Amino acid sequence: MAMTKAKELVSSNSVVVFSKTYCPYCTSVKKLLDELGANYKTVELDTEGDGSQVQSALAEWTGQRSVPNVFISGKHIGGCDTTTGMHKEGKLIPLLTEAGALAKASA
Repeated sequence: MAMTKAKELVSSNSVVVFSKTYCPYCTSVKKLLDELGANYKTVELDTEGDGSQVQSALAEWTGQRSVPNVFISGKHIGGCDTTTGMHKEGKLIPLLTEAGALAKASA
């Protein structure tokens, strides 16, 4: 069930952050997405009844057990370092724009 739930969340949202409310790395990624004005779905695994099962399913699916676990357009991006690194390289905004998670800047 947990794998089905994880895949359903990822396929039905352009950007998903699997997170924990107390995790500073998760907070950093959510803050970055907020600053960029991105629309994203947050799944706080520590408040979900089946959060630990979902986290195990994510580990099985992506090879990453830690949070945040970020997906854009159904693709696994990675955690905090990968997401912030992509932003520093100028790759995150185009990816978010392509996913429809950022409003197009008016010309």
